[in-house]
Amino acid sequence: MKYIDLRSDTVTQPTDEMREAMAKAVVGDDVYGDDPTLCLLEKKAAEYSAKEAALFVPSGTMGNQVAVMTHTKRGNEIIAEENCHIVQHEVGAAAVLSGVMVRTVKGNMGIMDPQDIEKAIRGDDIHYPQTGLICMENALSNGTVVPLSRMKEIYSIAKERNIPVHLDGARLFNAAATLGVDASQITQYTDSVMFCLSKGLCAPVGSMLAGSRQFVDKARKNRKLLGGGMRQAGILAAAGLIALEKMTKRLPEDHENAKYMAKRLAEIPGIKLNYEDVQINMVFFDMEETGISSEKLVKELLDKGIKINGAEDGLIRYVTNNDVTREDIDYTIQCMKEIIK
Repeated sequence: MKYIDLRSDTVTQPTDEMREAMAKAVVGDDVYGDDPTLCLLEKKAAEYSAKEAALFVPSGTMGNQVAVMTHTKRGNEIIAEENCHIVQHEVGAAAVLSGVMVRTVKGNMGIMDPQDIEKAIRGDDIHYPQTGLICMENALSNGTVVPLSRMKEIYSIAKERNIPVHLDGARLFNAAATLGVDASQITQYTDSVMFCLSKGLCAPVGSMLAGSRQFVDKARKNRKLLGGGMRQAGILAAAGLIALEKMTKRLPEDHENAKYMAKRLAEIPGIKLNYEDVQINMVFFDMEETGISSEKLVKELLDKGIKINGAEDGLIRYVTNNDVTREDIDYTIQCMKEIIK
C-alpha cells in the first residue's frame, strides 16, 4: 500500500535519478580524503554557502553538535532560542559532548530579539561562564523564517563581542526560497552553518557543515571523535549532489502546496489556523473545537493510507514534500471531513 506521509519532510524518498547516481558513484575512502564524489559534494556545499570549506556528516544533529564542539571549550555557555532544535531535540548533547551550558532566550514565534541576546551575553566576572557561541536557526522548526535584517543585527552584536555564530540551517534552502534570496545571503551572517540534504531535498542520508577552512579542519577531527568518519561515502554524496543542485530549486512547489493545504483545512468546521504563519512547507492547526482527538485522527487516517503525527502543544503539523501532490492533499482533506463529520 502506498501511503501519503505528512509527518515530516524527513520521510521523502530518494528520486530515481538519485538511486541511479548512487549505484554508479565513483568512491574512495572518506577518512583518507580520497573519495572523489564526496570531495565534490563538499566543494559544492562550500560554494553554495559561501564558506571556505564544508564537511559531510551523517545527520543534522551531528552537524550541530560538531559545530558546538568546534567553536567552544568546556565550561562555556552558548546562547540559543528556548524552542530551537539544539535545545529541544538533540538529547542534551551540548552538555554531554561539549561540556557547555545553554542559556536560552525566549523568541517571538521563535525569532530572537537582538537586545535579549545582548543581555544574555556574560560580562567579565569571575563567577560567570564565558559566552562561547550564539546559535541561530533559519528556517525555524515552527515554519517561521527569520528576516535577514534580524540575522544581521544579531551577527553584528556577536562580532562586536568576538563571539562566533552558528546557524542551524536544516531547512536553509526553504528559508532562502521564502526570502527570495540565495542561501549565501543568509549564511553571510554566520561563522558556520549546518544544512540538511535529506528533508525536503530528498537525499536518503546526510547534512553539510560549512565554515572557514580552519574551522572545518578542526570539525573533521571532532566528527571522527563522534564516530562520523566514513569510508565509501561517495554513494551517499552522489544523492547529495543532486539534492543540492536540483532539488533546492523545486522547494517553492512544496511551499505553494502547503498554502493550498492551509486553505483546504480552513474549510473544515472547528479547525483553526493562521494562514500568514504558513511560510515554508509546514501547516500547523488546532482541531480542539472539532471534538475529535488527535489520537483518533491519527488512527483513522492511517486506516485510509495517510500517515500523520499527533498533536504537540495542542497543534498538529502537516508537512508537504516532493512525494505529496495536490491530489494527495485533496484526498486527505476529504478523509478528514468524513472523520470529523
